[in-house]
Amino acid sequence: MSMPLLLIVAFLVIVIFSSIKILREYERAVIFRLGRLIGVKGPGLIILIPFIDKMVRVSLRTVAFDVQPQDVITKDNISIKVNAVLYFRVVEADKAIVSVENYLFATNQIAQTTLRSILGQSDMDELLSERDRINKKLQEIIDEHTEPWGIKVSTVEVKQIDLPIEMQRAMAKQAEAERERRSKIINADGEYQASQKLTDAATIIETHPIALQLRYLQTLSDIATEKNSTTIFPIPIDLISPFLKLMDKQSEQK
Repeated sequence: MSMPLLLIVAFLVIVIFSSIKILREYERAVIFRLGRLIGVKGPGLIILIPFIDKMVRVSLRTVAFDVQPQDVITKDNISIKVNAVLYFRVVEADKAIVSVENYLFATNQIAQTTLRSILGQSDMDELLSERDRINKKLQEIIDEHTEPWGIKVSTVEVKQIDLPIEMQRAMAKQAEAERERRSKIINADGEYQASQKLTDAATIIETHPIALQLRYLQTLSDIATEKNSTTIFPIPIDLISPFLKLMDKQSEQK
């Protein structure tokens, strides 16, 4: 076989192999024929017309995009730094290639802009206590902007909010004051309940005086259980009052 024929055969083999493409399950091929979009193919084996068809691979897997920290001034004029994570995927490969120059860069930029805009409309208390609602609102707005590009935003999560040192100290003082307030309320409520129980006990003892003697004996029983060498207990005044009266009479007679 002559040299020119070998070159022709080698060229044909190279052309054939270059026209055969294999796409993975999560990949799609956007095909352009002479510059015109003809459709989306894949996954599996596809065949292109050499020198006429051009292919652009697009992954359909979910992309986790880290939104860079953004300087935000909240509605109550507090300067903070916020970063977030964005989860999205391509659902229409042809739109992702034709409708926008770089869908990854465009999605990142719209996420940064929306993050600054939405957080700037919220108070600091809302950012800290209503994180789920803000995440949902961010997801809806970003998804609305990226839908014409064939992008589906599934989740947006605000990861971290960096507060100024002065604000952290102020919030720490506020939290400490709140804990002290709750502690005082709990102590006052305990005193109130104890006074109610003591009032009930005094009413019962007033109605049934024998209850005082029973309580006295119960107290002696509790003291006796302790391992003490000496036990000191009070004597009711009713036990010695007759003797005191007798002594008074004797002294008057004298």
